[in-house]
Amino acid sequence: MAAPDKPVLYSYFRSSCSWRVRIAFALKGIEYEQEAVNLIKDGGQQQSEKYKALNPMQQVPALCIDGITISQSLAIIQYLEDTRPGPHLLPQDPKMRAQVRMICDHIASGIQPLQNLYVLQKIGAEKVEWAQHFIVRGFQALELILLQTAGRYCVGDEISMADICLVPQVYNAERFKVDLTPFPTIKRLNETLIVMEAFQASHPSRQPDTPADLQV
Repeated sequence: MAAPDKPVLYSYFRSSCSWRVRIAFALKGIEYEQEAVNLIKDGGQQQSEKYKALNPMQQVPALCIDGITISQSLAIIQYLEDTRPGPHLLPQDPKMRAQVRMICDHIASGIQPLQNLYVLQKIGAEKVEWAQHFIVRGFQALELILLQTAGRYCVGDEISMADICLVPQVYNAERFKVDLTPFPTIKRLNETLIVMEAFQASHPSRQPDTPADLQV
């Protein structure tokens, strides 16, 4: 019996949303192929008609898997959770599941969209200050939430989708020179997670489309 085709992930090395999906693949040990979508080159390859047909929102990531195409990182990760065996990325306890989803939405809806590339291109000269403002504002709330939910990881002592969302957002914060000192819980969790193999292998500095001067 022929092996099924590998999933194909359309991503950009520095996209935090793409990184979330790469972390999930790594944690679950799923092999996949990557197609680079350069968000900057030639005005942004995501603007092409070919990519628009794949993802009408013209964003990354998009995943071709099992005969369908899924966009939006959390929807992709949830599909992997529903269809692929391996470490669970959502707790079995419904209260903890709700906490994980709350943290994911806090980051994916409340912080990241306000400092993504498309928004920052519209802001212009004040883009760094804009990004810093909304990251700090989001982290102030997130720190209080994590004080209630965190154990070794964001929710208890098992890695979850919340951790998958946290690490790329901290990476963005560091890129925009946000001081993490006021957020000791966020800082501690990130330091625990970032050294793990799944987070290292999926890191923006280690992707096929990472520019040579940014590779590690």
